[in-house]
Amino acid sequence: MLSGIHMRCETKVSSGYSTIVPADIRKSLGINPGDILEWILDDNEIVVKPRKKMQLGDIVGLIEEGGDALSAKKKIQNGA
Repeated sequence: MLSGIHMRCETKVSSGYSTIVPADIRKSLGINPGDILEWILDDNEIVVKPRKKMQLGDIVGLIEEGGDALSAKKKIQNGA
């Protein structure tokens, strides 16, 4: 990901509560259809960030690590 880049964009929320990720931001962060965005409410600010995609090595590492299924599921969901 790019760091040190500051960009401000606006989008409108539709009647179905959908919005569009601005093209400049999508391109800068490599966001594609099907990617997951995390929405975080921090006090009165919303932080939106793409969830890290799991790579094969990450999945193999989870399996080799062992442990319980719940912990593995949480790691996958959090992109760890």
